[in-house]
Amino acid sequence: MGSLPAADKPLPALRYPPARRDDDIVDDYHGVTVPDPYRWMEELESEEVKGFVDAQAAVAEAVLSTCDDHRVRLRGQLTALFDHPRYRAPFKRAGSYFYLHNPGLQPHSALYVQHGLGGGEEPDVLLDPNTFSDDATVSLAMFGVSHDGEHLAYGTSASGSDWVTIRVMRVRDRRHLHDEICWVKFSAIAWTRDGKGFFYSRFPAPKNDGAPLGAGIKTSVNLNHEVYYHFLGTDQSEDLLCWEDPDHPKYIYTPEVSEDGKYVILSVAETSEPVNKLYYCDLSALPDGLEGMKGNHGNAMLPFVKLVDEFEAYYALIANDDTQFTFLTNKNAPKYKLSRIDVNEPHSWMDILPEDEKAVLESACAVHGDKLLVNYLSDVKYVLQMRSLVTGELLHDIPIDIGSVNGISGRRDNSEVFIEFASFLTPGIIYRCDVSKETPEMNIYREISVGGFDRTDFEAKQVFYPSKDGTKIPMFIVSKKSIVLDGSHPTLLYGYGGFGMNMTPHFSVTRIVLMRNLGFVSCIANIRGGGEYGEDWHKAGSLANKQNCFDDFIAAGEFLVSAGYTNSSRLCVEGASNGGLLVAACINQRPDLFGCALAHVGVMDMLRFHKFTIGRAWTCDFGCSEKEEEFHWLIKYSPLHNVRRPWEKGHRRQQYPSTMLLTADHDDRVVPSHTLKFLATMQHVLCTSVKESPQTNPIVARIDRKSGHGCGRSTQKIIDEAADRYAFAAKTMGISWID
Repeated sequence: MGSLPAADKPLPALRYPPARRDDDIVDDYHGVTVPDPYRWMEELESEEVKGFVDAQAAVAEAVLSTCDDHRVRLRGQLTALFDHPRYRAPFKRAGSYFYLHNPGLQPHSALYVQHGLGGGEEPDVLLDPNTFSDDATVSLAMFGVSHDGEHLAYGTSASGSDWVTIRVMRVRDRRHLHDEICWVKFSAIAWTRDGKGFFYSRFPAPKNDGAPLGAGIKTSVNLNHEVYYHFLGTDQSEDLLCWEDPDHPKYIYTPEVSEDGKYVILSVAETSEPVNKLYYCDLSALPDGLEGMKGNHGNAMLPFVKLVDEFEAYYALIANDDTQFTFLTNKNAPKYKLSRIDVNEPHSWMDILPEDEKAVLESACAVHGDKLLVNYLSDVKYVLQMRSLVTGELLHDIPIDIGSVNGISGRRDNSEVFIEFASFLTPGIIYRCDVSKETPEMNIYREISVGGFDRTDFEAKQVFYPSKDGTKIPMFIVSKKSIVLDGSHPTLLYGYGGFGMNMTPHFSVTRIVLMRNLGFVSCIANIRGGGEYGEDWHKAGSLANKQNCFDDFIAAGEFLVSAGYTNSSRLCVEGASNGGLLVAACINQRPDLFGCALAHVGVMDMLRFHKFTIGRAWTCDFGCSEKEEEFHWLIKYSPLHNVRRPWEKGHRRQQYPSTMLLTADHDDRVVPSHTLKFLATMQHVLCTSVKESPQTNPIVARIDRKSGHGCGRSTQKIIDEAADRYAFAAKTMGISWID
């Protein structure tokens, strides 16, 4: 039996807690004065901020308590569907296979090891993150297995923070070494081929402000990244400093060891823009190896050679044959290509696989000697091919369904490749492929099955709709089969549109429950700012062109209404991080178009984002308020600075949609003050400063405890948050449960 319609359980009388406004804080930006009355909310550890957070949590819970019927049912259905085995593609080291697996409702996937796949030993748990903490808030953030398969180095993160602590264990007997490496952030674990240690990146320890260094959230700007080499079995204080550059404190370094073990390659970035410098060091040429460098008490850094020393393009290592290196690059190729250079001849660049006219070259993996498994994105659909590493010529196509290739696991010294695939209606398939054969077969190694899900009940399609300037934008629409386009269906519109990130087909238990039990149509708009059509598509939605993202997303909503999928009172928009900014900017610009808005961990203060943690790296996409021209771009759409009363524009009863802002107390990427300041501003402008305000739709925040920007959350936290936000959407849009 279905539940009562949401309208039968009225929302509580909303009393938003007062938030102190400091009208004395006014900044001057190039002659323009901008007040910032909630600046105090940037002091996240203060008692005043904690009190505000607690008061807002009480408001949110009062609203959510009226949604309990939906909440309980959602939680039950989500739990039932999440309770299925999940696997990631295995990778091989010295005869052993390593992979992540969750049998169902465990908080985190565990790392398994299996010695041989055919009739050998049973798989065994190597490392179980579910033992890291009693409340499942410590997660496995990164790991790397040595080339000989003897040692595992792994990084843990507490409460979803970007800060990582690395530890080491011996694979054969699960014994932990005493090694512990702290203050690691934005790093890789790059083992040297001899298995004696690994490269990693870290920041200097934050200054002690009186609080324990491991407590709370650190919001100070991250500067002076460094690269170290850690020798197994030694203290971190003995690690070898391999690279630093105090003259460029904003640089971020990612070390990588070539598959032949001869070189360490250093990628140098300054922002999130797809450009990097490229340095390399011939480890085999060090007279006494890395151990000899360690004995150098002058702490001389590794003798890196600067192969590319300008931020002109992006380069990612694909393979090397001695001094011949092959890179994936966007140098004069916005849709990417493969180029090769002999590092002994710095001007010897030549294209191996030229840029395609239409498809974006997403990735390339060198396997089985001189073969390349390349992955293209064509109209947001994946195309797999086998090519020659030597010449780039096409050997054969590898047919796959419409969906996403989420990972390729293979090496040049092996003919075995694993390919991870999923789509809107395919929970996941891991293919095993022997590429030594003339025509490799894609054999199903593992197929993920979700009990209670029948894909034949649903359909997925792609449409192209015009944006404000006429640009055709692709969008995926997933729904129950054969729905009638009568404008009645609740619809979820999701978007991102930034940093060249692609929104490709993926499976979501949550989306299935929404479609099956609440009648939702689920849509993903591939708006500009993403990388779905390469760097030109990305740049068309960044910097001075950022408004295109919002226009594209608004046009998606208008299309869904005009095509008969939904109406504005039943259209819910959702996005996270840059997508949270997207949602917030769009409800400012078109509050009439949406019935509900869910904005996760959004960048809401476009004038000050660069002042916290790694926010400075986003100026490549947004610009920076310290530059006059860029300030004028930002102030026009910054969510915090553009909350307006719609009813003052002549629409007497017009209001903002029901809005839930989501953040987490340990988000040290997009710090919670973004959401807190935006929340206080919305409540003040639309509600508390107005007598008999037309704004009756709720404006609330869900502030998760002991969580971060989204990574490392337990299964239960994922279920609880999804139940809360979609119960809120269903309640406020008047949607009834369907059994």
